[in-house]
Amino acid sequence: MPPKHHTVENCYDKTLAKESSLLKLKLRRIGTMKIKIDFVPRQGKGNVPRREPPKIHLDCRGQTPDTIIVVAGNKLRLDVPISGDPVPTVIWQKVNKLLADSEGRVRVEMLEDHCIFTIEGAEKEDEGVYRVTVKNPAGEDTADITVKVIDVPDPPEAPQISNVGEDNCMVQWQPPKHDGGQPVLGYILERKKKKSYRWMRLNFDLLNELSYEAKRMIEGVVYEMRVYAVNSVGVSRPSPASQPFMPIAPPSEPMHFTVEDISDTSVTLKWRPPERIGAGGLDGYIIEYCKEGSTEWIPGLHGPTERTSALLKGLVTGDKLYFRVTAINLAGTSQPAITKEPITIREILQRPKIWMPRNLRQTLMKKVGDTVNIVIPFQGKPRPKVIWTKDGQPLDSKEVAVRNSITDTILFIRKAERYHSGIYEVEVQIENMSDKVAITMQIMDKPGPPQNVKIVDVWGFSVALEWKAPQDDGNAQITGYIVQKADKKTMEWYTVFDHYRRTNCVVSDLIMGNEYYFRIFSENLCGLSENAATTKNSAYIKKTGTEYKHPSYKEHDFSEAPKFTHPLPDRSVIAGYNATLSCAPKIFWFKNKMDLSGDAKYRMFSKHGVLTLEIRKPSPFDAGLYTCKAVNECGEAEIECRLDVRGDVLIVENV
Repeated sequence: MPPKHHTVENCYDKTLAKESSLLKLKLRRIGTMKIKIDFVPRQGKGNVPRREPPKIHLDCRGQTPDTIIVVAGNKLRLDVPISGDPVPTVIWQKVNKLLADSEGRVRVEMLEDHCIFTIEGAEKEDEGVYRVTVKNPAGEDTADITVKVIDVPDPPEAPQISNVGEDNCMVQWQPPKHDGGQPVLGYILERKKKKSYRWMRLNFDLLNELSYEAKRMIEGVVYEMRVYAVNSVGVSRPSPASQPFMPIAPPSEPMHFTVEDISDTSVTLKWRPPERIGAGGLDGYIIEYCKEGSTEWIPGLHGPTERTSALLKGLVTGDKLYFRVTAINLAGTSQPAITKEPITIREILQRPKIWMPRNLRQTLMKKVGDTVNIVIPFQGKPRPKVIWTKDGQPLDSKEVAVRNSITDTILFIRKAERYHSGIYEVEVQIENMSDKVAITMQIMDKPGPPQNVKIVDVWGFSVALEWKAPQDDGNAQITGYIVQKADKKTMEWYTVFDHYRRTNCVVSDLIMGNEYYFRIFSENLCGLSENAATTKNSAYIKKTGTEYKHPSYKEHDFSEAPKFTHPLPDRSVIAGYNATLSCAPKIFWFKNKMDLSGDAKYRMFSKHGVLTLEIRKPSPFDAGLYTCKAVNECGEAEIECRLDVRGDVLIVENV
């Protein structure tokens, strides 16, 4: 109802408005006036109080009508202005669910002209349509308010790793299942070493794609990856870590790839491992061949091989083939090593040749009972015939065993005996061509005991023994003897000489008054004789009356002519300082063929066989030819040098 306007003229006590709530006063005179406003309920017909239906007054302030957006975790507060007479009752509902005034995080407050709906710590479950209803006896009003809760995105799933290289890999991931109510702006990628707890961020600008190539990693180190999603609200929690992976690279190509042997239907290939294998190790090699003029490579073996050689069989005679070998590991295959020229599959005639092992070029020494295994490698095509003989006679298959292969022959004796000693010859033949080598084998046994051990003489504290070499040397040279002594009272044996080579000896430091026995063992490369030869009689060391017979020696003449053992070196000294010339030995010193023995300017001395001439403060007059001469009964020797004095420098020159 529009208000009515009243004009006040010279009124001091007057009711200005009866049915309106807005007055417009227009004063024509300036004076003092008091205005009193009293509230009087409006009356209906028949003086019945008038009622006003309830009304909800919403203002969305420029947003989508009736939609409120709140960030998860923040407080949601809805202030809804209402009007109505009498004051209406407010009811809040969500999806046909009545909300009480106080239900956990939900709180409803009612004031005279508005009501307040509050949710503490908004969550995703709080999102939806809320309906507010106001009622009074005059009627009711309803309004729907849409509440949207936005949050950071959910964490993406664990990223997937592919295309792992030497120091790089490709990381891929999927968008988060829930973007938090806001579009995903990008992603953040992190990595760490498996045994570390420190994550390192890989990108500073947000990644818009769902893949990223990670670089600058260390080969052989195990890494893990994780990813974050980012929207306008913030950064999500990290995704689960990816499966651990190790940057590795394929190995380099095998080296020195060659064809070792060719036959009518087979080829033997040989190579060396790659120069660079890497952290991924080496799983094996793949062998392939291709016909000349074709591009199809055919596997030569069933699967990879771990050996560095291969024999390809079943090839067609006359075909021209290329061969290649590649190394493989976890990262993949290497570059292939390929034969430069095609190989023709056919037998090549090759002269027989025996490669004599170095250890068999000398006499092969074995002990009785040892196992003999002689391997003789050879070459020749086609496969040569192998013939073994001993001392010019064929071998007895009951005594020795022979096994022949394409590349070698083996002579095997399970238990060697002395009769196996001799000269063995092996010959390889191809048609009218042959090659032959001889092997000398010597089977040794322990020697027998020495013969005729006897006591030759006893004097003082010593005993002289003598014996003969054993009758059986065990088919090996006697390397020495072991001499032992034993006191007759105890008969405990003690070694006096070990590895003694002569057949006579003198045992000294015996105890006076004791009686001794002696025994001797023979020794060769196989060991000691099983038995020892013992003296039949004992040697008694007398207490008194001991005389020693001095042996007579021919005196040796050690006289010889003198000779210089070291040249007389040239010298250079400063004028005014003492100068010395030394040689060994010293007999006479001369200057320009004049004897210097009586000159006080010169001093001659010898120390440890070195003869020295000292010139006191030389001057240019002292320059000349100096000679050192050694003389004895057997002859003489001399040596010369030149001494020059120039200015402040003394120079010695050779003559």
